[in-house]
Amino acid sequence: MSKFKKKKGGGTPAISTASLPDIVFMLLFFFMVATVMRDNSLKITVKPPTADQVKKIEKKGLVTFIYVGKPTAQYQAKFGTQPRIQLNDAFASVDQVGPFVLKEKEAKREEEKPLMITSIKADADVGMGIITDIKEELRKVNALKVNYTTKKGSVTKNFK
Repeated sequence: MSKFKKKKGGGTPAISTASLPDIVFMLLFFFMVATVMRDNSLKITVKPPTADQVKKIEKKGLVTFIYVGKPTAQYQAKFGTQPRIQLNDAFASVDQVGPFVLKEKEAKREEEKPLMITSIKADADVGMGIITDIKEELRKVNALKVNYTTKKGSVTKNFK
């Protein structure tokens, strides 16, 4: 019979780290795909009105948003409680809407420019005066595709 020799100092073998870069890159790609970056931080409160006939926009990259509503509590001391316009991350006046839309249009590729949509996200309690002023500014710069952001639901008529 043969005799087996035992190895001296035999501990546990080292853990192989060959697959560690693969695991790290898989996690990196997962978080890159799953993370959503917020474009704008709202400085106004927007509770959109309800509508019963809504349609979802397919290409959200071609949409320019104009927010209209009352400033949040932290901005009411400086800007008051009257409805204000927000373009990207700053408050704006009605006469700044046209140049803003033109600047957004110039940032797009030539074939995307005719497909651009201007979306007005307005609070349900905002009067039509400021919305009409915005629409007039949009007509001046030939931004005629206008969308109103709403929630799906039954239409309630509140006349003030």
